Amino acid sequence: MVKVYSIRVSVFRTNCYLVRNEETKEGFLVDPGDYEEKILTFLREKEVGLTAIFLTHGHLDHIMAADRIRKEYGVPVYCHEAELAVLTDPVQNLSERFLRRSYTLENVQPLADGAELETAGVRLKVVHTPGHTTGGCCYYLPENRILFSGDTLFFRSIGNTEFPGGSMAALARSIREKLYVLPEETVVYSGHGEETDIGSEKRENPFVPAEMG
Repeated sequence: MVKVYSIRVSVFRTNCYLVRNEETKEGFLVDPGDYEEKILTFLREKEVGLTAIFLTHGHLDHIMAADRIRKEYGVPVYCHEAELAVLTDPVQNLSERFLRRSYTLENVQPLADGAELETAGVRLKVVHTPGHTTGGCCYYLPENRILFSGDTLFFRSIGNTEFPGGSMAALARSIREKLYVLPEETVVYSGHGEETDIGSEKRENPFVPAEMG
């Protein structure tokens, strides 16, 4: 049995997620954006054997606790291969804009679109969804019908496309061609805000209708 826990982190109210295998007590993190002590305390309270960290994209509010946590637990950090340049560029990862200082994250393991891997007894599939950033991606858990959408798809909304590497056309294409084709009951855990599901977004998302008008 898999359980998803949400941890609100950063001044941008980013959702960091812990995915925990309730049978083995192993788990992995998605987007540890900041407040590293808060995340570490939560992991200790849940007695999690952490196996990995996954980043949906490289903006500062999704990455800033990753380095500390990986050192504490000795686990790898993963992102889509096209996002490595964002992680190591303070202009693209927005640290220069919002922190007024440079922040970079090195030594992250690249993943290709469509790659499948298993960690903590859970199977994940990488879904490359450019638009918010060039190498942004989502993580789909096919056996559990769960999607971690980062800043690609929100409850009745979509990610900002005005930052470096953003493209409204690319984002809409990613959502229609990569996400709306998933089972409608798939639960969507977004980078900000409340959870949703694929079916209701196809019917009610005002920014990306399922069918182009």
